[in-house]
Amino acid sequence: MSGRAGGLAAVRPAGDRRFDEAVALIVLLAGVVLVGILALGVGPSGLSPARVLDILRAGPQTADFPSGEVIIVWQIRLPRILMGALIGAVLALAGAVMQGLFRNPLADPGIVGVSSGAALGAVAMIVLAGGPLAGIAALLGSYALPLAAFCGGLAATCLLYAIATRGGITSVATMLLAGIAIGAFSAAIMGFLIFSSNDTQLRDITFWSLGGLGGATWQKLFVAGPVMLAVVAAAPFLARGLDTMVLGEAEAFHMGLKVERLKRLSIFLVAAATGAAVAVSGIIGFVGIVVPHLLRLAVGANHGFLLPASALAGALLLILADMGARVLVAPAELPIGIITAALGAPFFLWLLLRRRDLTGF
Repeated sequence: MSGRAGGLAAVRPAGDRRFDEAVALIVLLAGVVLVGILALGVGPSGLSPARVLDILRAGPQTADFPSGEVIIVWQIRLPRILMGALIGAVLALAGAVMQGLFRNPLADPGIVGVSSGAALGAVAMIVLAGGPLAGIAALLGSYALPLAAFCGGLAATCLLYAIATRGGITSVATMLLAGIAIGAFSAAIMGFLIFSSNDTQLRDITFWSLGGLGGATWQKLFVAGPVMLAVVAAAPFLARGLDTMVLGEAEAFHMGLKVERLKRLSIFLVAAATGAAVAVSGIIGFVGIVVPHLLRLAVGANHGFLLPASALAGALLLILADMGARVLVAPAELPIGIITAALGAPFFLWLLLRRRDLTGF
């Protein structure tokens, strides 16, 4: 029976598939909007969804509602929800792109050390902005931290790809082991920087190690948001190339795909996404492996649908995780990185056990 169902799915008209994919994207988008509105009312000062909508319609300068409620919705929670949605979207997109590029669902910016490289760049800017990097920090201003995180993520991504690829073939086992090594080396350097930091810098660095959206502001959103929006807008243009890469690099090249250009663009987008996300939220792991892989299991590996669906599902997941972070230990706030790790680590172990033949153990 299942074989017959699979056969029917294989010959299903493309128009029907596109319709189903469009409906799925609309449902995901509606879920992000609805959960976002609900999240605006979740917290110590709870507000009903209807109250939240009324305050949003009235605008940030309204005098029709208590000033405290207006500040909570417009100045505290709204930038936080928007930031969480963007970060979840770009992390899931980065994971989907890496999985398509490496042709393996074990690839993820956090697991293979890209997030650690981005965090190292951010921590280095925090600690050294008053010393060796003072001139750069003064020149770049509020852009210094996101650019430092981007450069760290880009360096880690390029190093990972160079180590894992030989003769045009990428070894997944080497990729995972190299990712562990890159993460460990980044952690060692961060440890030295932490040892050299003062109390103020130490508090800032602690934020990166746990990950969270508590520091989200409109200013940070305006700095990192354009980068993340650019990643979301650019990633779907990689879909056709990533679909072709499923056949293998040699076959993709013979089909006319400019493989090396696709690799460079993919690496740049992954570094930009990870660097921007880490710069404003710290390390939030496992979003990039859980979301794309679950979608692959559900709808297949058509990147034309997978990439936008990953962005929407990633945004939805991180908004939900942030709601949990504010509710589980209220009135305190749980770092969101703890929640995503608690959900993602068991999933990764399950996935790793299913693919033992590819990982070599």
